[in-house]
Amino acid sequence: MIKKEDIVTLARQYVNEVIAIRRHLHQHPELSFEEYQTSAYIEDQFKQAGIFYRKGFANTGIVGVIEGKNKGSGVVALRAEMDALPVTEKNNTVYKSKSEGKMHACGHDVHMASLLGAAKIINGLKDKLPGTVVLLFQPAEEKLPGGAQQMITDGALQDPKPDIIIAQHVLPGLSTGKVGFRPGTYMASSDEIYFTVKGKGGHAATPHQLVDPILIASHIVVALQQIVSRNANPTEPSVLSFGVFEAKGAVNVIPDSVRLEGTFRTLNETWRHQAHEKITSVAQSIAKGMGGECEVMIKKGYPVLVNHHEITHKAMKYSRLLLGDGNVEELDIRMTSEDFAYYSQQFPAVFYRLGITDNKGKYASQLHSPSFDIDENAILTGMMNMAWLAVAFLNDNCEKTNN
Repeated sequence: MIKKEDIVTLARQYVNEVIAIRRHLHQHPELSFEEYQTSAYIEDQFKQAGIFYRKGFANTGIVGVIEGKNKGSGVVALRAEMDALPVTEKNNTVYKSKSEGKMHACGHDVHMASLLGAAKIINGLKDKLPGTVVLLFQPAEEKLPGGAQQMITDGALQDPKPDIIIAQHVLPGLSTGKVGFRPGTYMASSDEIYFTVKGKGGHAATPHQLVDPILIASHIVVALQQIVSRNANPTEPSVLSFGVFEAKGAVNVIPDSVRLEGTFRTLNETWRHQAHEKITSVAQSIAKGMGGECEVMIKKGYPVLVNHHEITHKAMKYSRLLLGDGNVEELDIRMTSEDFAYYSQQFPAVFYRLGITDNKGKYASQLHSPSFDIDENAILTGMMNMAWLAVAFLNDNCEKTNN
């Protein structure tokens, strides 16, 4: 039986090495579906540690497997994402990104380093490991259609098939040393909305001779807010926002068409699909009623992320044993999205948060910001908690089997 003290001892032994790994990964970011060097680096880490691995899932995905002596006690999968964002870093650190216009601005470097650290810990204890741990390094979380679904399709989680899958994600504003959980529904679905509003352009001084697509598009944007305020259940959050309103006219020129782009997010899959129909109907009806037309394309994104109630409550209990009661928090829902949701549809899942903000409030820049960074003391918590959760679940399964 592996004890938490075993985990803590090895975590402290490896932490400086894992911080160096995080810095290397931060300096060499790669965009979604382009993580070739990142994948090769992880492969090299597996080789050095003598960890069995398979590669080629979703092109750059790589999966390590650590088997204990007692394989019959279950399988726990731990997941990290590998891709960076098209962001130019503004920080001036010794580990600043060396790739102009690319940055690990969402903490995926931390997730990979923490998982590699957890792998080192678990591998060091494999003679006492009561089961199997799968180490899942996945590409392209940041870009639709995402890498998770393709990893599943490619069989990354078939041999062996996990009983539980766990992932952690950094959270600015949550203090270093803390982790946060939410049982049940946690993160929203995310869909992309694309409209092309067509009319009849011409001289802005003769609007009576035209069909103004700017006016039509404006009415559509305003009217669609009622999809949320008057159609959605007020107890179930929904968000409909537009970030692009492009009309290539001039001060005295009304264009023939206008482009709108936005996002729709919700925490209810049934309402999600109903809303798609209403969004399409409202947009096209308004355009037709004003003499124009509206082409609608809704690109389905990630589904709602649901944490398994029982497994998540257990994970919270295990984390309290390791970190202390005051360092485990219950979180609110989030309207951001994550392709880990695809795993949560296939397996009992736990997606939790890692605190990265020091006690002076430093390292609180928001995710996807060019000034995003972390308190590196958080890496000890990240690698230690991931390893402990995997081991604790396997310990529990082993006790049940022996009883």
